[in-house]
Amino acid sequence: MSTKPVTKPLQMNINGKQVGPMDVPDGLMMLDFLHEYASLSGSRLGCGIGECRACVVIVDKADGESEEMRTCITGAHHFAGKKIRTVEGHAKRNEKGEIVALSPVQQKFLEHFSFQCGYCTPGFVNGATVLVERLARKPVPKSKVESVISEALDVHLCRCTGYVRYFEAVKDVVLSTPGLTTEG
Repeated sequence: MSTKPVTKPLQMNINGKQVGPMDVPDGLMMLDFLHEYASLSGSRLGCGIGECRACVVIVDKADGESEEMRTCITGAHHFAGKKIRTVEGHAKRNEKGEIVALSPVQQKFLEHFSFQCGYCTPGFVNGATVLVERLARKPVPKSKVESVISEALDVHLCRCTGYVRYFEAVKDVVLSTPGLTTEG
């Protein structure tokens, strides 16, 4: 005898679009929701225990700040009513949905060839984006850029050891974007 899973209605904003309400199993991880219900497969299941951060999305808070959130260990219902961004939401698109411009972080990752297999790239893109947004609100002295980048990205794991290229791309974004740094 099988039992039907308990479902609850879920609604949120993903990449600027309202999703839901829809009935979603209670206890479903957000990563599975993104893949199975929202057809967004950019966030990756790397470790499944929240350590590698290939699965992170950006949660936009009401106060204008943003933060990374791991989706392989966080239930979908935790995101109810929240505004989130996935890696698919960074590039600018035209009215047909075609990509017309990459985000500054995505562009620098391409210019620096900051990936090998690309599996961890969505997490690094989201982590770097949160950092850039934080620096836009609270710039850091140029002398601290490297340590600030290391602090932000050190929690992300890359099995292909692409750290140097990720770091250099983010450093390029930070140093070439007006307003993210101060003298010093």
